[in-house]
Amino acid sequence: MNPISVSVLNTQIKSLLETTFMQVFVSGEISNLTVHGSGHIYFSIKDETSTISCVMFKGNTKYLKFQLENGQKVQVTGNITVYVPRGNYQLLCTKIEPDGIGSLALAFEQLKTKLQAKGYFEQSIKKALPKYPKKIVIVTSATGAAIEDMKKVATNRWNLVELILIPTLVQGEGSVEDIVRSIKYADSLNCDIMVVGRGGGSIEDLWAFNSELVADAIFEAKTPIISAVGHEIDYLISDFVADVRAATPSNSMEIALPDKTEHLLYVDAFINEFENRLKNIFQSKENDLVSMKKLFMQNSIEAKFGFIQSQIKLLKDGFNRTFSQKLELFQNNIDSLKQNYIMNNPEKKELTGFVQISKDNKIISLENLKIDDILELQSPKTIASCKIISLKKQK
Repeated sequence: MNPISVSVLNTQIKSLLETTFMQVFVSGEISNLTVHGSGHIYFSIKDETSTISCVMFKGNTKYLKFQLENGQKVQVTGNITVYVPRGNYQLLCTKIEPDGIGSLALAFEQLKTKLQAKGYFEQSIKKALPKYPKKIVIVTSATGAAIEDMKKVATNRWNLVELILIPTLVQGEGSVEDIVRSIKYADSLNCDIMVVGRGGGSIEDLWAFNSELVADAIFEAKTPIISAVGHEIDYLISDFVADVRAATPSNSMEIALPDKTEHLLYVDAFINEFENRLKNIFQSKENDLVSMKKLFMQNSIEAKFGFIQSQIKLLKDGFNRTFSQKLELFQNNIDSLKQNYIMNNPEKKELTGFVQISKDNKIISLENLKIDDILELQSPKTIASCKIISLKKQK
C-alpha cells in the first residue's frame, strides 16, 4: 500500500466532511469573537467539553439582526468546510439566532440599551411642540392608509395647518436609507413639526424604525418630531428617540393640532365673559359719572351761590324776626312807660282827684297815717292842711 500525501488526505477529509455535513444546526456559547475590517466575523462556539471554530462572511452578516457578543448563547445554521492547507475545519455560518429569545427582540434590546447610554432618550433634551403649528411635514408612504387618516384628522381638528408629504419607503430593502434621507430633507424645510411613521404591520414590517441609522437621523434633527408607527401596542426605537410618541398616525395629528371645536367654545365663552365684563365696566363708569355729576352739582358755583343765598335768607329772616320781636318789646315798654307816665302825671292826677300826701314835709302813704296826724295835701296848684280823725282799712 502506497502512502498518500498530506494534501491528498486533507482533500479527502474535506470532501467527506463537506458532503456529510452540508447543513448543520448547532447551539453553543460564543467565544473569541472578532469582527474583521473586511466585514467577516470570526468566532468559536463551545459547550462544557468542546469547541468549534466558526466564520460568517460579509455577504451573510447583513442578515444578522442583532449584535454578537462573547458569552452569548446562539443557534447556528451552516455547513462544515475544511481549509486544506492547514487541515482545519470550521463551521461556515449562514444564519445565527439567539438561543432562547428572538433575534429581533434581542436586537431591539441591544440597540435600546446602546442608545440610552448615549443619551438619546433623555427627557431634558426633548423639544416642545408649538401650540399652533402652521406647517407639518410628514415622512411616510404616499400610498398607505396612514397619510389619509392623518389628513382627515387634521382637516377636522385644525384646517388652518399646511401638510407637506415626503413620500418615503417605510418597509423592505432600502427603507432604512430612504427614511433617513426623508428625515434630513424634511428637517431642511423649517416646518413647525415633523411626523415620522406608518400604519400597522408585523414586527418585520415595522423594523426599519428600529434602525440605529433612523434613530441617529431623528436625534440630530432640529425640527420637533412625533414618532407615529404602527398601533398603540407597538413600541419602536423611533418612539424613544423622538420628542413625542403617538400611539397611531391619527393620534399624531390629535397631539400636534389644537381642536377647533374646543377653541370655538372657548372663544364663545371668552366673548360672553368679555361682554359681561365690558357691560360691568360701562355700568360702573356710568355710576361714577352720575356720582361725579352729583358731586359737581354740589360743589359748582351755582350750588355754592345758592347755598350762600339760602344762608343770607336764613340770616335775613332771623334778623327780621329778632328785630320784630325787639321792636314789639320796645313798643310794649314804650306803651307801658307812656301809660305809667299818664297815670302819674301831676296834672292828670289833679284832674282825676289825685293829691300828694306829706307829713312833716315828707311824702307818706296812707298805710302809715295815724289818727290826729296833721297832713298836707298837695296838688300842682294847691296845698291844704288837714287832720286825721278816722282811719278805716279796705276789706
